[in-house]
Amino acid sequence: MHLPQADSELIQIMDAAFADAARRAGTWLVCRPGCSQCCHGAFALNGLDAVRLRQGMDELRADNPVRAAVVEKRAQAWIAEHGPEFPGSLLTGLLGASEDERERFEDFANDAACPALDPSTGRCDLYAARPLTCRVFGPPVRMEQDEDSGLGCCELCFVGASEEEIATCEMEVPHDVEAQIVNTMNAKGETVVAFALVGLGPGVER
Repeated sequence: MHLPQADSELIQIMDAAFADAARRAGTWLVCRPGCSQCCHGAFALNGLDAVRLRQGMDELRADNPVRAAVVEKRAQAWIAEHGPEFPGSLLTGLLGASEDERERFEDFANDAACPALDPSTGRCDLYAARPLTCRVFGPPVRMEQDEDSGLGCCELCFVGASEEEIATCEMEVPHDVEAQIVNTMNAKGETVVAFALVGLGPGVER
């Protein structure tokens, strides 16, 4: 499956929103190259994120096959280590949708390093193709469209800031735009980064 053209527009919106939030946050936002606080712990990817990551892997294989092989090896090692506890299908890479599987996912691989993370540099080997969850980490955000869902931010950032000061730095996340794109794709279900990097997950023809 090809990445929808609208994804590039979504990325531009996200990057602009992050830059604006970072400007307002100033020194409270301590995110910097090499800080990998946000690169640990499994999280769910929708079909758009999964397709973007697979395209990123294809581009990396073309540009730097040696590095791509290293990334894929890390992904395979991740699956070998955490796969037995994966609350979903190892054959498709899709997360299970039952209540029990969703509950199990809450405690799944919470401390595991992302296989896209280069442990020697603390940088992402697929930074340009990273999921939207990664793109919003740091500034205060609402992970749901509900205004009452509460703000969350990186625990390393906004140390000493009041709730009011944190609120003034909120990053607007275009959940509706993302949802519209996802709804146009034949990529049902969710996965995690490791499976997307080895070519599994939503949007894969089976």
